[in-house]
Amino acid sequence: MNLTSVKTLYRAEMARSLRTILQSVVSPVLSTSLYFVVFGSAIGSRISEVEGIPYGAFIVPGLIMLMLLTQSVSNASFGIFFPRFSGSVYEILSAPISPLEIVLGFVGAAATKSIVLGLIVLGTASLFVPFTIEHPLMMLLFLVLTALTFSLLGFIIGIWADGFEKLQLVPLLVITPLTFLGGTFYSIDMLPPLWQTVTLFNPVVYLVSGFRYSFYGLGDVSVWISLGMILLFMAVALVVIHAIFRSGYRLKP
Repeated sequence: MNLTSVKTLYRAEMARSLRTILQSVVSPVLSTSLYFVVFGSAIGSRISEVEGIPYGAFIVPGLIMLMLLTQSVSNASFGIFFPRFSGSVYEILSAPISPLEIVLGFVGAAATKSIVLGLIVLGTASLFVPFTIEHPLMMLLFLVLTALTFSLLGFIIGIWADGFEKLQLVPLLVITPLTFLGGTFYSIDMLPPLWQTVTLFNPVVYLVSGFRYSFYGLGDVSVWISLGMILLFMAVALVVIHAIFRSGYRLKP
């Protein structure tokens, strides 16, 4: 493996984030802070506890997951789309770099940015509400796996999109609604039995539930099922990316 090529792509992507730090870091943190203020204060004043956990603390894992999913997809999709848009992707493809090294460079940088943002939001959340992390290693595992998986999804979207408007299509119309309906602000046990069953078809439920388990030791589904689902999502994304490079879909002129 050509580690020099991976490092070059990785550093270039990380440098781009530093040039746009207001958009890449400050904006997501401020947006998540507003969620804490609005939902934690307004709704928290009416819902004191959920499953024995103060409401403000209960929504912390869900809000971090909401930011993590959207930022992972956005960072990775723009990271590969801009070289396609400018035509510089052909220089990358013609260089002695394997598809694996290209994916490691772009996806690794996008996942790193999302993980750093997740940790910043985690620290910011402690300023609003007290919370505990019962399983810190499990929390880091879900944080890293989620960032990697949805960065892979963003990489696929960045290749599929043929315009800037399509880059936001999936995050705004698919990822965000699924996250809101995936137990971010509530436990699915609060829903009627029929809707509990329907909600289990939402893949984000397993991510939020597993992440919440790492904080408080409880979740809507088994933590091992959650872990298995995210590994399944990652495997599917890798298969799709392999097919894209093999066929040259939107990568060859």
